[in-house]
Amino acid sequence: MSCKDTKFIFNGFSELYRLQFFSIENTPPNEKKTYIYFNWIGMKKVVFKLCLCLWFYPLVLIARQDTLKQKPDTSQVRQLNNDLNKVKQLAAERLSDSLKRSDLQEQVARLGTGDDAKRETIIAELNALKKRDSLHLAEQKQQIDALRKVIKGAPVVYRNDTLFYIYTRQGSFSAIDRAEAVAVRMLKLAQDLSFKTDSIKVQTTEETTDLVYKNALLVSISDPDALWNRTTKTELAALLKSKIGTAVFIHQQETSWQILAKEVLLTLLVIVVVFLLIKGVNRLFAWMELAIRNRQGRFKDGIRIRNYELLNAERQLTIIAAVVSFFRWAVIILVIYLALPVLFGIFPFTRDLSVSLLNYILTPLKKIGFAVWDFVPNIITILVLIIVFRYVLRLLRFIKTEIERGKLNIPGFYADWASPTYQIARALLLAFMLVVIFPYLPGHDSDIFKGVSVFMGVLFTFGSAGALSNVVAGLVLTYMRAFKIGDRVKIGEVTGDIIGKTLLVTRVRTIQNEIVSIPNSTVMGNHTVNYSEEAGNSGLIVNTTVTIGYDVPWRQVHQLLIDAALASEMIEPEPKPYVYQTSLDDYYVSYRINAYTKQPNRQAAIYSSLHANIQDHFNQAGVEIMSPHYKALRDGNSTTIPADYLPQDYAAPVFKTSTEHPKQD
Repeated sequence: MSCKDTKFIFNGFSELYRLQFFSIENTPPNEKKTYIYFNWIGMKKVVFKLCLCLWFYPLVLIARQDTLKQKPDTSQVRQLNNDLNKVKQLAAERLSDSLKRSDLQEQVARLGTGDDAKRETIIAELNALKKRDSLHLAEQKQQIDALRKVIKGAPVVYRNDTLFYIYTRQGSFSAIDRAEAVAVRMLKLAQDLSFKTDSIKVQTTEETTDLVYKNALLVSISDPDALWNRTTKTELAALLKSKIGTAVFIHQQETSWQILAKEVLLTLLVIVVVFLLIKGVNRLFAWMELAIRNRQGRFKDGIRIRNYELLNAERQLTIIAAVVSFFRWAVIILVIYLALPVLFGIFPFTRDLSVSLLNYILTPLKKIGFAVWDFVPNIITILVLIIVFRYVLRLLRFIKTEIERGKLNIPGFYADWASPTYQIARALLLAFMLVVIFPYLPGHDSDIFKGVSVFMGVLFTFGSAGALSNVVAGLVLTYMRAFKIGDRVKIGEVTGDIIGKTLLVTRVRTIQNEIVSIPNSTVMGNHTVNYSEEAGNSGLIVNTTVTIGYDVPWRQVHQLLIDAALASEMIEPEPKPYVYQTSLDDYYVSYRINAYTKQPNRQAAIYSSLHANIQDHFNQAGVEIMSPHYKALRDGNSTTIPADYLPQDYAAPVFKTSTEHPKQD
């Protein structure tokens, strides 16, 4: 808010305060109380209005700033004013010279035969005035030609039709005032039933040429008016007389009762034609619907996409009937809409409405047509770019396929990198193609297009932060080659086979046939154990631990464990299984059997078979699988070996007791 604006508001409050109390002081004492009450109500109203003004004042300032922005350049306005002033100055000088010539001509007429010398002097002065008037006229024409590019004339509109334009002012009347006055006078002419074009008279004065009808001035034509129209006053007067007379005559003819009767008959005829057209359209579409119903047997197979039935016969008939009904109503509405301009075009006072109705359809169609035509070169360019990028993508896809098949080997580039690398290159190429095509799209430089692009970019950035991290992690995992489809892995607490790997998630099937989807960012944040990486080469080592008491020879335990491993399913005989003694505890020894397998995905079955064979071999050898934590008497207790592995004459020992007392010293 400027200082000037602040001062204006402050002065407004001060003036309000002064006027209110001035009125109170000049009120009689017996009326002062009542006056103060009503005056206080008035003050509240005024204060409320001022508050509203202050509330909306910033909006006013913004609007005023926008208005100032839309104003033309100050230098251009100054130049325009100078040109107008120069035209006015030239017109004034010509008027002054014209009056002076008239005076000199009167002087020449009054001279006698003996005043030849004075006559020659006056004639020379007249010639000089004529020459200067010609120069002024040429200069005035030049100035007007320059102003014609900037100044738009005031139209004289009669019955929504522009007859001519007025560019200059006369006296205190501006060009707009003159145009409105001429239009009002023409409306009065139309009310005169005896009007004829020949009734308009042309009267010439020293300064203007006037068109007069029954002593009433219609239009006054000056020299600047003639200059603006590139003609003389007489020719311009004749032209305007013809235009005014023709316009009024046509209007009188159109509003005569004979013409109105014809227009009413034409209106009825149009209504009848529209009614018949609508009736014909209804019959045509009814026949089409009946024909479709009669041929419904053709739709019995329906529309199928492989094994999925997209549309059965009944749905097809329903959709076709709906489409036919839609087109029926569309044609009816179109007939009615096109009939309205015809109806409104019959009567003179509604013809503008008929033009507007037609423009509602034609204008958008023209814009669309011109836009499409102007867009044809860009379409060709876009098609060429799309074709080029398409063949580049086909080349990359061919290279990818050759690498996957093993026909093309690139040192250091693995075959499983081909597909993700192709996807990355494809995405980059498509993005580059969009960048290249973008300048050729219609409306690419519009503010709406830019706003939507920025909004989509912000939305994608903030809405896909987690997804982008998963995508990046998926790409990193691909090039790390931590695992591939079918590998048995352990990711965090999840163990299973890799069945799917995308840019967002890794899918694992556990041994319980559970499908676990793990985000790639989580995979990157955890350690991954791959059981299948070396299984095809040296094999995966499976191992299990048993604890046996010290009373069993360790060499016997080693041999039993190795024999049990070799007897297990999917255990490789070479390299040979081996045993480690992992610990010597207080009451037992820990033995770990290690064996090779090339079936990492069958670990559960392998361990189950290994454990079963260990039990069988130890039981057959008479070795108990136990981890004693204390010493106990075995007298009277049966062995822990299953009965199937015991001899038939086996019997549990009896408890041994003794009655002997220990010797006492």
